[in-house]
Amino acid sequence: MNSATIVQKLWNYCNVLRDDGMSYGDYVEQLTYLLFLKMADERSQPPWSQPSPIAKGYDWPSLLARDGDDLFDHYRHTLEKLGAEKGTIGLIFGKAQNKFQDPAKLRRLVVDLIDCENWSAMGADVKGDAYEGLLEKNAQDTKSGAGQYFTPRPLIQAMVDCMAPKPGETICDPACGTGGFLFAAHNHVADHNPNLTREQKKHLKEKALRGYELVQSTARLAAMNMMLHGIGSDKSVPIVVADALAADPGERFDVVLANPPFGKKSSTMITGAEGKVSTEKDVIERDDFWATTSNKQLNFVQHIKTLLTQHGRAAVVLPDNVLFEGGAGETIRKKLLHECDVHTLLRLPTGLFYAQGVKANVLFFERKPASETPWTQKLWIYDLRTNQHFTLKTNPLRREHLDEFVKLYNPANRHARQATWSAEPSTGSGRTGEGTGPEGRWRVYDYAELIARDKASLDIFWLKDDSLADSDNLPPPDVIAQEIVDDLEAALEQFRLIAGDLGSDLAVEPASAVRV
Repeated sequence: MNSATIVQKLWNYCNVLRDDGMSYGDYVEQLTYLLFLKMADERSQPPWSQPSPIAKGYDWPSLLARDGDDLFDHYRHTLEKLGAEKGTIGLIFGKAQNKFQDPAKLRRLVVDLIDCENWSAMGADVKGDAYEGLLEKNAQDTKSGAGQYFTPRPLIQAMVDCMAPKPGETICDPACGTGGFLFAAHNHVADHNPNLTREQKKHLKEKALRGYELVQSTARLAAMNMMLHGIGSDKSVPIVVADALAADPGERFDVVLANPPFGKKSSTMITGAEGKVSTEKDVIERDDFWATTSNKQLNFVQHIKTLLTQHGRAAVVLPDNVLFEGGAGETIRKKLLHECDVHTLLRLPTGLFYAQGVKANVLFFERKPASETPWTQKLWIYDLRTNQHFTLKTNPLRREHLDEFVKLYNPANRHARQATWSAEPSTGSGRTGEGTGPEGRWRVYDYAELIARDKASLDIFWLKDDSLADSDNLPPPDVIAQEIVDDLEAALEQFRLIAGDLGSDLAVEPASAVRV
């Protein structure tokens, strides 16, 4: 059975459970608990014959032996018992609750859908892809807000291809969501290095990856995602439930891949003893930060710089306001340009994320040793936004849409790049690119040009938006309507972000934020 068939089989049953009021997210969570118990039981049998991490009486056979209300009560007690455990079991089952309403439907899921498959015998690609499929379907349920933890996989793949992690390197995602960057980096190393030594394989499986996630329920999904992709073990998975911004963890990593949350809460309402309401700004103050700010994205930029080893490299998804915001934003950009080699910026189109209207970018940089002169010499910018039209369903981003960028990025030797933009019209030189001359999407800026811009803004664009210039080539009405909605939502999001730094009570937590 392939991954698509498994996803469809499991997802069809979700529609049955929705009649009982179970949400998509609840369903994926309940599947996570049951899959873990089933796989733990499988691995205790030949040919694996491993000691089961689950206490007898709370394991998979104990569920199979029960029915009706007896199964219902035992399942609830099992979740409570395992939720009190330490390590991976505690991470998977922490704060777990039974969301089933009908014992018969729980019994059917246990017996007919999960027990009839040998999950441990499946390849990691099959069961990992199946779980990814469930996470993506869950993300598509916009009402649940689950999309805030899901970055489009084609974008993740392109970012990982550019960073090209190597055997022996350590890789971190400080806002890992459901773990997309981590398993993509794992797969890249494994796929591009088929002759890994035993030590290298062990390092890749157990030590190379580290993810931090603030939300317990999301960390649970990330942990299961890692296990199903063959990363970590029943005893240890590389997911930490913690607020990554709270402190410097002390560890340093060769590669950081991240899509930090775009949502921002700049203040907390405090109600005093007499009912008087006051506002306290949520400001992160750390000795290793260049500036003190309540802007979550700017804090993540500073945190990621801290996480990197010397010459460590990062690729980070960031909203537009990080590129142009004044105050702390200007300070941080100037420091970043000076202390790191900020070498590449990918301007992303709208319509990629489940938080609609978000205008985002991917910033690539390397940490460097202390220097009196700036490390950034040239910033290469690829504009994938202007005159590009993507939607989540009718025209989703695919990996091939990023092929040109990855080729021009030149992971093998990024110092041998060639621009496709020039002030003069193309003379048919045959250079790589959708357009060359003034229409080229790949352009380079010197440090002097960047630092001379107002507030050292990196919000740079040069292509003319001609999507509406020719009435004979207008996009379909539904695309135009979606673009209008996206632009309005993007404007509102930028207002929220900027208002928050001004200390305005108008700054509110967006309904959804973009995460992995």
